[in-house]
Formats: sequence, C-alpha cells, structure tokens
Amino acid sequence: MTVQETDTAPARGKRPKQGEPVIDRALSLLAVFSDRRRALTLSEMARHAGMPAPTALRLIARLVAWGALEKLDDGRYVVGVRLWEVASLSPRGHGVREIALPYLEDLFEVTRHHVLLAVRDNEEAVLIERLSSKDATEVAYRVGGRAPLRSTAVGLVLLAGADQQFQETILAKPAEKEPGVPEMPEGQLRRTLSDVRRTGIAMIRRAVPSRTVSVASPIFDAQGSVAAALSIVVPDGSTPPNVLAPAVRAAARAVSRNLGHQAGVSAGVRTHSAG
Repeated sequence: MTVQETDTAPARGKRPKQGEPVIDRALSLLAVFSDRRRALTLSEMARHAGMPAPTALRLIARLVAWGALEKLDDGRYVVGVRLWEVASLSPRGHGVREIALPYLEDLFEVTRHHVLLAVRDNEEAVLIERLSSKDATEVAYRVGGRAPLRSTAVGLVLLAGADQQFQETILAKPAEKEPGVPEMPEGQLRRTLSDVRRTGIAMIRRAVPSRTVSVASPIFDAQGSVAAALSIVVPDGSTPPNVLAPAVRAAARAVSRNLGHQAGVSAGVRTHSAG
C-alpha cells in the first residue's frame, strides 16, 4: 500500500473520503486520543476519526506493528511508547528541555510546587516538562498536554514573542472560555502582551482545578527569538507574584544564556518572524 493509496469499500453505508492519503488517515487515528480518551476500542477510534471500521482496523494493525499504538488485554488501544521516543528527538522540545532542566530543578527546590516548561506549536502551547512535588496544588496541564495561548502564563509569553501577523490572527479570534480564568477581550490582551514584552513577565490567576497563580518568563535562543516559556505555579496567596517574578526571570535568563542568547540584547520580549 503506497502513501497515496485510498480505500473505496463502503462500510455500514459510509464511504471514506476520496483521495485522502493513507498517512493522513493513520494520523487521524492517532489524533483521536486525548486526556479524556486515553484507551479506546476499535469502533470508538473509527467513529472519532470518521472512517469505516474495516479501514480503521487495517491502519491500526500497521500502527501497532510499528509501535505507535499498543493493544491492551481488554482489546482497547493506547498510544505506544515509540511515539514518545520519536517525539523526544524534537529539537524544540528535547533540546531546550535538556539545557533547561538543571535550572528548572533549582527553581523547583525554591518553590516546591510546580515548575513548567512550554513551547509553541501553532496556536497552542505544548508542555514539555513539569516538575511537581507530591503535595503541590492541582494544576490543569500535564507533560505533552496542550494549553491555550491567551489564558495561560506560558501561553502569553509565547504569544508575546510571536510574529505580528500571528498575533493579529489570535487577537482577531473570540476570547477563549478557559475554566477558572476570566476572559480577556482584545483590548486587554493587547495591553497585556505589551506589558509582557516590556517586563519579560506574564502572570495568570485561575480558580480551576484549584486556586493558583502562575508566573512565566521567556527563554530566548541564540537568534533572540522566544524559544520557550518557563513558569512556576503556586497556590494563590502563598507568595506574592512580585516576589516570584525575579526568580522566574533569572532562571529563564540563565537558560537563554546557555542557548547562546546575548543577555544584554533585550530585557523583555521582542517579536520575531515565525520560524
């Protein structure tokens, strides 16, 4: 079966999309998994992916053989470890994480709650590391999970460092309804992004899943672009954000220096063309 081959046999009155590459359909099966759908049956995967069960079965068998999926004893499927192995090779993920980890650990020893590291992927932030104590307050996002740009501290930092055209695209969209976080209209968001660029600090308070405050700062690469965002998340009221900010900013600057960034070039966040 070649990459451009398609299935044409109907199943239960449904026909697959004509001309859709096999690789696209295989990826659509992987995309059905989420935080709430970590183990799925064949029929569930086919339904969520919008394809006939026989087609899904053939593709799933190949994904299992390659290691992208694993089959549990009860017949359900889960994401395979090999996908994590491949994803760990991403230079924007693993490379930044490897350099940042010692500084994340130092910051964690000071805060003893959560320390997060995120990068931007299109219109979302992807969490590539999180250090948390066993007694830390509950947070919304896990390693590998995606977070909105407008309503998270790491997201605001990454958005503030994105190119102007991308920012305008996000600004033109309706405000996200993130549980526990007040909506931020366009005007307020513009002012907030300006403040983030000026100070190098973003701050978000949220009430769900627990009352927390998150303080984030940008990590720059050698070209001066925002490569990642580093943040700490602590219970709201435990430590004033203005006390947390210097520690977060210092850790982010230390990581930036190790990525080859010249510390004196910019004290805040500058916008750059998307890479």
